[in-house]
Amino acid sequence: MQIEEARQGAVTVIRPVGALTGDDARVFGLTMEQALVRSLGRLVLDASGISVVDSKGLEALAEVSERLGESGQGLRLCGANETVREVLELTELTGLFEHYADVHTGVRSFL
Repeated sequence: MQIEEARQGAVTVIRPVGALTGDDARVFGLTMEQALVRSLGRLVLDASGISVVDSKGLEALAEVSERLGESGQGLRLCGANETVREVLELTELTGLFEHYADVHTGVRSFL
């Protein structure tokens, strides 16, 4: 998995590309934790590049969402494909995230 990071103003956008599974999920979780500290909670996850997600990937997503929740914020999830959305719905994790159609809308939600 490749993890891209970009800034759009005061917002950090993280875009993982590939399968969010196994050891890659652990690396993803660490990357998200570091970005969370640097971004002061202004964090958007561009999920458009995530092809599939397993239990380890779901765990990493839930942990980041919980960390943001502790400060009264939510993880903004953008562009998730149908497979990822279905997995989130089946595992009843959809409510942990603020969902947006695209990164631009997710970034603008901080205004």
